[in-house]
Amino acid sequence: MGRPLPDCTHACAVSLPTWESVIGYEEGRDKVMKKLEAGYPRFFLHPLVKRLFAKATEEIAESGKRAIVFPHKRAAQGAQRYVERKIAVATRIASYEDGMQALIVPETAIGVAMEYWRYTGEVVSSRQAEDLLNETEPEGSSTVILKQQLSEFSGAELDDHFIYESGMAGIFSAYRAVMNLFPSKKTLQLEFPYVDALKVQQRFGNGVVFLYDAEGEDFDAAVRRIQEGEFAAVFCEVPSNPLLRTVNLPRVSEACRQGGVPLVVDDTVASSVNLEVLKYADLVTTSLTKWVSGVGDVMAGLVTLNEESVWATEFRSFFSEDTDGGSRLYAGDCLALTSNMKSYRERVMKSNENGELVADYLHEHPAVGRVWYPKYNTPHEYNLIRRDEGGYGGLISFTLKQPRKMPKVYDALELCKGPSLGTEFTLASPYTMLAHYFELDWAEACGVSPNLLRLSVGIEEGEAVIGALARALDLA
Repeated sequence: MGRPLPDCTHACAVSLPTWESVIGYEEGRDKVMKKLEAGYPRFFLHPLVKRLFAKATEEIAESGKRAIVFPHKRAAQGAQRYVERKIAVATRIASYEDGMQALIVPETAIGVAMEYWRYTGEVVSSRQAEDLLNETEPEGSSTVILKQQLSEFSGAELDDHFIYESGMAGIFSAYRAVMNLFPSKKTLQLEFPYVDALKVQQRFGNGVVFLYDAEGEDFDAAVRRIQEGEFAAVFCEVPSNPLLRTVNLPRVSEACRQGGVPLVVDDTVASSVNLEVLKYADLVTTSLTKWVSGVGDVMAGLVTLNEESVWATEFRSFFSEDTDGGSRLYAGDCLALTSNMKSYRERVMKSNENGELVADYLHEHPAVGRVWYPKYNTPHEYNLIRRDEGGYGGLISFTLKQPRKMPKVYDALELCKGPSLGTEFTLASPYTMLAHYFELDWAEACGVSPNLLRLSVGIEEGEAVIGALARALDLA
């Protein structure tokens, strides 16, 4: 059985309950920003992390400068290079407590430095900040136990799992690993991805060839270019976020092996419970923040290495050094994630059931214009990599036949509203408005409507979620 709808006051780290509050958040309006106490950690500093920054600034920064604390030296050095490349300012790196490093920058460079924080995901967690501020030793969990849990689903050896402080940190590390092999080439992105997965490829290397609709003649041409060895790597999500499209992964994998091109696949959206992708990829990236954790109280990321990859030796050496032996996850976060993961399979299976129920309901609703769900779009490609016991996942996107009514529907929707997915409680997100507010025309040209609503369906009673949707859709 599922559970009743949760009290959103306690379930969500951040709630943007109205369409206008989403716009206010994106535009930084005081009316909204002054009410926000917390938010998605790469975009909105947790109060404890803010306090840590302020403490470091007071202790080690000169007048007129600020300290941004990073969890390790490599991150601080990367941020320094990023800032100095973008703007002509003097910066320095200073050692801080517990092996952390602070980047000291002028006030005018804060925004640029925080771009690095956002895009790379190399962030300090709120638990780590709290322990530093309180001068307490963390109660941690064994990384080996967490890797044993992860191995049950990935099928990889324990030492082929590399754990990061966030999902984006894992993606960024995978990107650096492939660029380390082929530093003069561009990458190829297949299908419209999560916003920062594309930004990393655009901002940190030689550029990216982006095919947002990997079907037909354009896809055939891309496959030929892969076979010719043109790219440093191919990146894709299966299925993609937010359009839930799945590329023909076996075909892409074969082309990559013919052309000597690494294939990096992200399985976050539908999870490793539902999909088997490692045998096709060289590297698999996963945001452990989402379905694996399930409760939205810890950030973590994973890179899983395919031991059969022709670059397995090089990759294993790179990630072992990058993670100092296998994990960069803070001990307190490791403990939380290990506990949360105990219900991972059960959570995903219930979300599969509810997700399909809700997707079917939306698919038949007279006010709904289009539904994106693996059952309905690119189902053949999805089923090629679907496990025997797997489902279609809990993530659904949809638009209305009258798109301009979506703000009214969103405002009336009695569900938790926030910028994440994979929680035990259902989350509604006006995805394009949150992820692409300042590039809406570009996103729409790629097939992502500004009035798209994304649902991450949790483990409540499915009929309760449908009831909430039905009442809101009466306004459509």
